[in-house]
Order: sequence, then C-alpha cells, then structure tokens
Amino acid sequence: MCGIVGYVGHRDVVSVLFSGLTNLEYRGYDSAGIALNDKGDIKIYKTLGKLINLKNELTERKSELIQPTSGIGHIRWATHGSPSLINAHPHTCTCGKLVVVHNGIIENYKELREELINKGCNFRSQTDTETIAHLIADEYSKTKKLEEAVRNSVKKLQGAYAICVMHKDEPDVVVGARKHAPMLVGVGEGENFIASDTPAIIEYTKKTIYLDDNEVAVITKDKIKITDINGNEVVKKVEILPWEPIALSKLGYKHFMLKEIHEQPDVIRNVLNGKLYDIDAPIALNEVKIDKDTLKKLIKIEIIACGTSLHAALVGKYIIEDFAGISVEVEASSEYIYRKTTTDSSTLVIGVSQSGETADTITAIKQAKEKNAHVLIITNRPDSNMARLADSLIPVNAGIEVSVAATKSYTAQLISFYLLAIHLAEIKGGLDKSYLKNLKHELIQLPTKIEEVLSNTSAIQECARKFSSFKNFIYIARGVNLATAFEGALKLKEISYINATGYAAGELKHGPIAMLDETMPVLSILIPGGISYEKILSNCEEAKARNAKLIALTSSTDSNLDSLFDVVLRIPPVSEILSPAITCVPLQLLAYYIAEFLGKDVDQPRNLAKSVTVE
Repeated sequence: MCGIVGYVGHRDVVSVLFSGLTNLEYRGYDSAGIALNDKGDIKIYKTLGKLINLKNELTERKSELIQPTSGIGHIRWATHGSPSLINAHPHTCTCGKLVVVHNGIIENYKELREELINKGCNFRSQTDTETIAHLIADEYSKTKKLEEAVRNSVKKLQGAYAICVMHKDEPDVVVGARKHAPMLVGVGEGENFIASDTPAIIEYTKKTIYLDDNEVAVITKDKIKITDINGNEVVKKVEILPWEPIALSKLGYKHFMLKEIHEQPDVIRNVLNGKLYDIDAPIALNEVKIDKDTLKKLIKIEIIACGTSLHAALVGKYIIEDFAGISVEVEASSEYIYRKTTTDSSTLVIGVSQSGETADTITAIKQAKEKNAHVLIITNRPDSNMARLADSLIPVNAGIEVSVAATKSYTAQLISFYLLAIHLAEIKGGLDKSYLKNLKHELIQLPTKIEEVLSNTSAIQECARKFSSFKNFIYIARGVNLATAFEGALKLKEISYINATGYAAGELKHGPIAMLDETMPVLSILIPGGISYEKILSNCEEAKARNAKLIALTSSTDSNLDSLFDVVLRIPPVSEILSPAITCVPLQLLAYYIAEFLGKDVDQPRNLAKSVTVE
C-alpha cells in the first residue's frame, strides 16, 4: 500500500510532487522519495520515516537542481523488504537511467530477478519493485522506446501493480500502467499528472481519467495517450472530481480524526439526502437495481468486507434479517476468497469498502460475479474500481477521509445499511408501516443527537484521562451493538496501541473472565428497552465481582448505574435497533483522547495504511 504521483508541466515539480505525496501520506509513511528529470539528468532523493524528512532533505539540497520539468514520487508502506533507505522508492536500473515507483505486489519477482541477474543486472534492494526497473530497462535496450518497453515488461508481471516510469533519454515523459491497483491521470493545461488516488491532484485539477486493468498511459505536458497492453489506443472518458481541495484541510482541528468525527452529523444528512426525504414515502435508492422479482429469487445475502467495514457489515446483517427477514452471512473478504463458497445467481453479494480499492474485497467481488451473483457495493468512492464492478451501488457520501482510522465512513456505512434494510423491507412487504415510519423519523433525528454528544465531550475526556494508563481493555455488548464493541476495541487498538478486545457479553464467562482483575477495564454498551439490557447488567455484575473497572456507555438515566460502574458515559435516548449509529461516536472519541493523552500519532498510527491495496 503506497502513494504514487507523477507530473510533467510548467509548475515547480518538487512542490507538485511534495503536495501530492502530502495528500497521499495516509497510504503509507515508512519512507518517501522522488525522482526528477532535471535537464536530462535523473536525480533521486529518498528518506526514511515521515514525509517531513523528505521535505527537509529537499530543502537542504535544493541548490543541486537546475530546472526539473518532470518527476515521480512515492510514499511507502513496506511489503517486500524492511523500511530502509535502500528499499525506499524510487528504484533504478543498474545504470540509473531508468527510474520506477510502484504500488502493489509482484508475485513472480524472484523468478524474474534470477533471470535479470543472469543478464548482468545489479540488484541493491530486497524489494519486488526493483525487478520492474531492471525488467523495463532490459526491454528498453531492445526498443529504445519507453512506452513500448513498459508494455512489453508488464506482460511478464504476475500480481498487482500501479507503476510510474521515467527514463533519462526521454525527458518530460512519464509512463504509467496498472493492474489490480488504482491509478488515474489528471488532465491539465500545459501540464498533466498521474497518481494512485485523487487527493494527490485535486489541488491542481478536477479533471481525471481512470485507468482500467492492463492499460498504459503516456503523459507529456501537452498530451495524454492511453493504450491497452498491446498498444491499441483506448478512448477514455474525462470525469470531474466531486471534491474541493478544502476537504484536505483540518479546518482548525488538531487532527483529521477529530475533524472527521465532528463531521459525522453532516455526513449522515448527506447520506439521507435524496434517499429519505419523507417518512411517508419509500426509501429512494436509485442505483440499487433490486426489484420484487429479483428479491423473490434471493435465497440469501452475503456481505464481504475487511476491518471497520466488516463491523458495519455485522450491523447490516442484524438489521437486514430483522427488517427484511432474509438470511445474511458476513465474512472477511480475506477468508471468502480462499474457500469454496455456495454463492450463485440466487445470492445478493454486498461488498463494503471505504476506498473501494481494498484488494481482498475486489477479488471476492470478482469471484462472486463469476458465479452470476448480483453485486451491490457500499463505498465512499463511487469513482473506485469496486464501484465499477457493481451491479448496484450505494455511495455513502462521507467525503475524503484522511485519518487512517475510519470514523465518518463507518457511520456513513451504517446509515447506508439502515436505508438498504428498510428499502428491502418495503419491497418485500410485511413490516408494519407505523414501525417503518417511526424508524425513518428517528433516522432523521440521528444527526441532532450526535451533535448533542459532540457538544459535550468533557465526560469522555475525563474517562480517557482516567484509563489511559491501562494496558488492556475489554468491550462487551449484545445484539445489534456487538459490532459496536468490536469497532470500539479496534479504534482503541489502532491509534493508542492498547490491547483491546470486543466480546459478546454472554461469552465473558466462557474464558475471558479469567483475565478480569483491577487492571482490566470492561466497557459495556447498554441500551435500555432492548431484550438483553438486564442480561448485560448481570454480566457487568460478574465483572465487578472480579474487581474489574467498569465503564458504561448508555442512554439510561437510571442513577443506580452510578453505583455499579466506575464511569457512566451517557448518550441521548435512542431505540436499540438504531443505537449503533450513536454508540460508535463516544467510542471513537474515547480512543482519540486516550491516544492523544499518550502522545500517539493519531492520524497515522504505526504499521497501518488507509487503503489496503494488496492481499
């Protein structure tokens, strides 16, 4: 998982590349580098760690540059080879004339490497990417045309790649190619761009061309040429990006994560806009192509996702089964793709991904399509690879999410599942109309209730301060909020590095209870009015008897809770079925404040990347 940007044009190349990498830093941050074509000379600058280190290096060595007019840049999240200067991108061929940056994994790099070593290539790194540089250089020695050399080379690559390539002898030309990894071309005037994601170019242009698998793009400052892998020119549509550069600003917040948490009320309004406009009218999901006939043929629904999206899927399972009475299976994409499934034409397969570029989920979706399943995608990126594979689509409209830890995109996914579940129930019929009307009414009220939580976070901050020194956490819940417990624990792990685990409350006594003592906080999610409220209270009593520190997250106003729990975090009244859309917010804030008290890098936690584009 890496970030790539390439540029040819009239602007200051270093500034363009650095700006692009800054906006892609969520994709990786263990090293960074750029290569410049500077008056016919290839110059490379690489540093370890955060992008600021590269900026400092470039500032110190700026006097070395004459007048670069093209360049490529890379921000890295290591897959092959440890984070080190020698493994950082860009990588060159033996003579240093050809330079490459790469996102993805080359599965046959060892075989290619052996062949190239036998031809006299001198390898310096442990990466699979360096193999690409030597391979293209070998082809270039035969063709003397970079475009053709790239096409000939990628035919030999097995796996996933998005690459940008430059050669000393072809100044002001950047060649890009992709397969199973995202890449786009930014269209300018007297300048053009290549990047792995839109934030890299949005400051300079909103016109973009999305490359498909096995396509090659050649850019100069005045021309864009796109061909298939055999050299046949391809006519591509120029699309307009839906975002403005201000989406990448913190707007006064200390971290993007905090900003994105506070954006959630408006995100929910955006998701509901145009879909739920009248509680007496049916839900309008215009891009969901499921009618009564299709629904009648469905035997089951499969939801496939990874990470936070998997937790949204678990809520989706609960509410679809509750509202529509259709059997739902939820599975991690990474498991789905490696087993024999019963997916067929009577299955609705729902893929969930913030980026729409999650490699495991894309592979799973392709497998489902091969079995003639109807594929519905829930994603924050309607311009993504996954969205282009969809038969039906629900764009979650959360806007660009910069912080690696997902917050607003998770909430948007939840609301999308609520809309889908109600939509399916309305098509199928059988759910009480007054119940549906009340659900819609409460959905409309959710943003205001979340704003109430966000307007007074002092209790959450105090709780975070009190428990920030603990090394372990347990989160428990039942029913529809079990996924909330999983997600709350994941958030704490991701950004504070505290070991946190979510459990079904009834499972506490089947093993985890052995962990309980005064060093183990137990956070319980309790929503009164639900069928399991009293049972969860009993589970909390069991934990209390083992001296565990107890935290309650609840909408109950019962003062008796204050004597049982060490801390009670209260949220506005909410029905249990809709409560995951609110209960997730205090848990996001709790994780955020604990991480901040511990001095962690909230937006860019170690070892993580925002968009996981490798399996």
